[in-house]
Amino acid sequence: MPSLPAAAHRAALVAAVLAAASTTASAQTTAVHAQRSERLVVRNAMIVDGSGAPARGPMDIVIQGNRIVDIVPLDPVALRAGRAKRPAGDVQIDAGGKYVLPGLVNAHAHFQDNRSGMSLDGFEYVAKLWMANGITTVREVGNDNTETLLQLRDKSARNEIIAPRVLAYPVFGRGRYVFSVAEARLAMQDFKKMGADGVKFTGTPRDIFDAAMDEAKKLGLKTAHHVGVEETNAWDDVRLGTTSIEHWYGVPDAAIRDGRQNFPSSYNYSDETDRFRWAGRLWREADPQLLDSVLTAMVKANVQWVPTLDIYEASRDLQRAQTQPWFKDYLHPSLENYFKPDPANHGSYFIGWSSTDEVYWKENYRIWMAALREFERKGGVIGCGDDAGFIYQMYGYGLIREMELHAEAGFNPLKVIQHCTANGAKILGMESQVGRVRPGFLADLIVVDGNPLEDIKVMYAGGTAALRNGKEVRTNGIEWTVKDGIPYSGPQLLREVKEIVEKARARRDAKVTP
Repeated sequence: MPSLPAAAHRAALVAAVLAAASTTASAQTTAVHAQRSERLVVRNAMIVDGSGAPARGPMDIVIQGNRIVDIVPLDPVALRAGRAKRPAGDVQIDAGGKYVLPGLVNAHAHFQDNRSGMSLDGFEYVAKLWMANGITTVREVGNDNTETLLQLRDKSARNEIIAPRVLAYPVFGRGRYVFSVAEARLAMQDFKKMGADGVKFTGTPRDIFDAAMDEAKKLGLKTAHHVGVEETNAWDDVRLGTTSIEHWYGVPDAAIRDGRQNFPSSYNYSDETDRFRWAGRLWREADPQLLDSVLTAMVKANVQWVPTLDIYEASRDLQRAQTQPWFKDYLHPSLENYFKPDPANHGSYFIGWSSTDEVYWKENYRIWMAALREFERKGGVIGCGDDAGFIYQMYGYGLIREMELHAEAGFNPLKVIQHCTANGAKILGMESQVGRVRPGFLADLIVVDGNPLEDIKVMYAGGTAALRNGKEVRTNGIEWTVKDGIPYSGPQLLREVKEIVEKARARRDAKVTP
């Protein structure tokens, strides 16, 4: 470890280099929110490229249209001497003192425009929260209207709306009951004709699941499986080659020796308080030796895992979940109403929730996190998803919390970023397009005001308090989200979200005023 004088000298040297770099490029025009330029240069960047490799920099990232075309290391000696040749651009983003990452991939997302019958003012609220938190690609796995979802996907692809790029996974059996193998195959064929990117399964009988999965392979459709407590489990995903298991149901279930969790005789899966209370006791019933076999088989069959650690966290700490700081300015009243305990709303199950329930869930997390570490150690691919819109999780903020929980599970921050970028892209089948800061890839980047390898919290939209040079300062969070080569100001996106929320709250308050 360098002595204090040496460290101070090095910091001063870096500052001088960045100052010289900024002066050299000062003639460039600063990027404008939501406006594409022919050639954008992100200058002086410290890059975490998404591969799991350490940070490198400072460097200039050159974007032509919607592609990264070059990454140019900066020569400190040439910069100080004024001899550096910097890549030209129409506009620039100065990332000096900041970290640049690939745009985040949200592999388990819900594009919602209402909660419990109350409007979210269209899809803009959700999309801008995702973008403000650095999410440039989402795999949507639950929208009730497939045609609307496909329209959103296409509008985003054409950059007609401010939104992440969308991969559409309609839910098998939702709105169209499937009772036979023949109907299962027809349903998959119809999804393909509609232009779906994949299909999500949940609560599917084994024979129907077998037929639908076989048809999916023939049609080239990827698959996501929210196993639930049902006839199938992770062994079926191994046997059939599911693309990814969502959450964690089905994994510990497959490792219970007698084949079924020891539910009380009064258990009712349709009662969500029952369902989630006993889910908190599931991992402890998994046999460690059999669980090891399940994880090994998943890796061998290339079944990937999107755990969504964030979405169950309220079960282990309800008070924390109910008092998240971004609720103050950005929680839409429709979402706020949905979060209140109510058996009519999925995930709003906290009726009679006790400290005993939280203790079991804390144990659940310990075993679950250990299983994730072992899964990756064996060669498994782990992705990230926020599953927001349920259980006190807000869009975008939930994914940054997901990253913190991956770190809590024991993963190095570089691996956490890889989970939420390159790994997510692999799960979506887009590993040659997104998830990396690399020439030839789509220009999906985020510029973070701070070092996420030191403190993941600096990635939260709106920033957080952080220590710099021994002093507490307020960071700006993600300053820029670049999607498809178009720069979007993080603070501007948040201002627009806040305006949506303020208008919605004013309408609500006007209705309740006597």
